[in-house]
Amino acid sequence: MLDGMSIGHYSGTDTGVTVLYCGPGGALGSVDVRGGGPGTRETDLLQPHNTVERVHAVVLAGGSAFGLAAADGVMNELAEQGIGFPVFGEDKPGPRVPIVPGAVIFDLLVGPSRPGPKEGAAALQAALAGSDESMGSVGAGVGATAGKLRGGFGLATRRVGDYEVSAAMVANPVGEVIEPQSGRLYGAPGRTPVNAAAYRALPHPAESKLNTTIGAVLTDAPVTTAQAQRLAMTAHDGIARAVRPAHSPLDGDTIFALSTAKRPAELSTQVITQLCAAAADAVEEAIVNAVTAADPGLGLSAYRDLLD
Repeated sequence: MLDGMSIGHYSGTDTGVTVLYCGPGGALGSVDVRGGGPGTRETDLLQPHNTVERVHAVVLAGGSAFGLAAADGVMNELAEQGIGFPVFGEDKPGPRVPIVPGAVIFDLLVGPSRPGPKEGAAALQAALAGSDESMGSVGAGVGATAGKLRGGFGLATRRVGDYEVSAAMVANPVGEVIEPQSGRLYGAPGRTPVNAAAYRALPHPAESKLNTTIGAVLTDAPVTTAQAQRLAMTAHDGIARAVRPAHSPLDGDTIFALSTAKRPAELSTQVITQLCAAAADAVEEAIVNAVTAADPGLGLSAYRDLLD
């Protein structure tokens, strides 16, 4: 994980919360929402033309729109520690308002739980205690499904010269991650395929099409807010490679982009292009890692169950 950032999870029995903590000074943030049925919080704030540029944490949660309440717990915890946007200026007394955007997945069909402020606070406390880079059925990935399989939370990292680009993704697509005829992962055709016949025989776990893939790309490159939004936009290419179909009318596909750099710098178009390509690659791999690391459970088969 990038210096200055940490990951914390609250893992319940059928849902959960993942917090990406950006440190006391926050991280420059932007976002791109591509799904037709998003569940999000504070995304308008992150548009390049708006005033506040730095965020203190990003919340990824289950529970559909109910799960957005988990961000309240994160805000309250940060406020108690004096972390937030200084309303009257950095050197002046006054309130500080933590900037905590978030996005949720639809996982209500695998269980009735709905994460709220208490669970959000627990995930932040875990992040403050040290970064947890577990993958699979953890945090917001606990109740995730990926087509016919159990989904999960995944991470991946790429390097672009002196810079790092990482992806932290909750894979919960209604689309398939496995090509039904070959049994190969769309996002990693070179990995061991599952038993294709056994995969085709699996029932689709949900009649509802209310699923989504959410996450963030994280970098230490000194991008501007507009460039961060471009990273988020191109990172969605990774979803489209790993999931078929992606960005459907009822998906809520949302990707945040966060930079830990202290201030933007002049980066060439060539470097930005390379960072964008790395973001898409990292998202693709993170989705694959989320699915392949998932445990069976909640009435769902896991990738590992179907390996010959």
